Amino acid sequence: MILIIGEKSSVAKAICPVVGAKSKKDGYIEGNGYIVSWFVGHMVGLRFPNEYKEHEDWSGTWSFSQLPMFPEKWKFAVQKKNKSQFDIVKGLMLDDRVNEIICATDADREGECIFRYVYNIIGCKKAVKRLWVSSLEESAIQSGLQHMKPMSAYDSLYAAGYCRVRADWLIGMNLSRLFTVRFSNQKSLNIGRVKTPTLSMIVERDDAVKNFVKQKYFTVDLDCGSFTAASERIDDEKQADTIISKCYGMTAVVSDVKKDLKTVNPPKLFDLTSLQREANKKYGYTAQQTLTYLQSLYEKKLATYPRTDSQYLTEDMEQSTLEVIQCIGEVMPFGVVDMPNLSRSINNKKVTGHHAIIPTSRIKSEKIDDLPTGEKNILSLISLRLLCAVSEPHKYESVKIIVTCEGNIFTASGRTIVEMGWKSIDAKIENSDKSEQGQDESQLPDIEKGMTFEKVPAKKSVHFTSPPKSFTEDICCERGIRNHP
Repeated sequence: MILIIGEKSSVAKAICPVVGAKSKKDGYIEGNGYIVSWFVGHMVGLRFPNEYKEHEDWSGTWSFSQLPMFPEKWKFAVQKKNKSQFDIVKGLMLDDRVNEIICATDADREGECIFRYVYNIIGCKKAVKRLWVSSLEESAIQSGLQHMKPMSAYDSLYAAGYCRVRADWLIGMNLSRLFTVRFSNQKSLNIGRVKTPTLSMIVERDDAVKNFVKQKYFTVDLDCGSFTAASERIDDEKQADTIISKCYGMTAVVSDVKKDLKTVNPPKLFDLTSLQREANKKYGYTAQQTLTYLQSLYEKKLATYPRTDSQYLTEDMEQSTLEVIQCIGEVMPFGVVDMPNLSRSINNKKVTGHHAIIPTSRIKSEKIDDLPTGEKNILSLISLRLLCAVSEPHKYESVKIIVTCEGNIFTASGRTIVEMGWKSIDAKIENSDKSEQGQDESQLPDIEKGMTFEKVPAKKSVHFTSPPKSFTEDICCERGIRNHP
């Protein structure tokens, strides 16, 4: 028989219909020559320092004398809360009926480690193949089963994950004890390889915001009737007053008009980080909330694999993606893209483990309105992004008017939309991020070089410098804090 092990029960149950396993048992499902079981998250992990019996000095009250702690041989332990399911998996791995094992944990570094930690601690030696899929749709699972590779093909992925977890242990266990003993013997100070540098960045930025001293500056504005032209920043108020006294009531001349046709290409498809940023801006979701909602959509077969760092698709996905685009037009309130252009979104070289996050064709048969609000919003975001990515570019004409008056230079900037392109679709989800609203330049009247404006009024405008922005989930994601530890 063939034993298939998923990372969680929901994933295992998605595999069962594909292989024909229907008979439910305690902790697994079997049938048609297959046994399908599952892990319960991280069932095996590195031991804590006090669990290394050969290092009795690592137990007891923390002290400087215990440091540094470097295990000569790394040891693992079974998580007590998951012991019952571990025993079931162990029994299945060692079952004489099983002659082959398929690892069906999440297709990433963490999923590889979750499987191998259990496999290694049990001491199993049976042949293992790797199921690598980016979607839990039956067609994707069937294709994955037909293109499996031996577990050894993913040794480097496992090595990377194992290296990271040891780095976490060495930094976390040693520095937490060091700083606790050094600064607080009564309360544990937890130090982490990722969270401590992140906290440091946030504290430094908050300090900069708290101690920011705003500075006043000025501009001189000329009222040219149908538009206003402004000077550059002026720090000296007397200088601003002098310019006003020279220009007020005088003649202003348009010395130049610069026009450029600008093209804004459609945005790339989402990887996890860019989706977390967008969800934070649109809905205020934390990075973890977005991942949770997306993981649920993945398990419901409505979205592809969440933890990806690619924003591209592969060539063999072109036809299936066109079908998904058609489904979106039928079930989502975003309209239809008449001639979708996938060429910008397809790049085999930029897809290593998993492709970009997109919906699946399953959305056509699912009642989208019945989804929880968070999942519905995330599904809307990834659907909208796919439509934007395959739409035409946004085009506008940028206009800059340069006005001179009594030897002083003033400017006015604006833009005229030529083609809305993908932005007509993107606007169908309101942006809740107020900082990004109202920033578009206004449309300027038709002005030509050499035009004059008589007796122009001039006035002084007062401005203040702004403090640096506090770190938000969006900024943390941008800097890779959440997704690339």
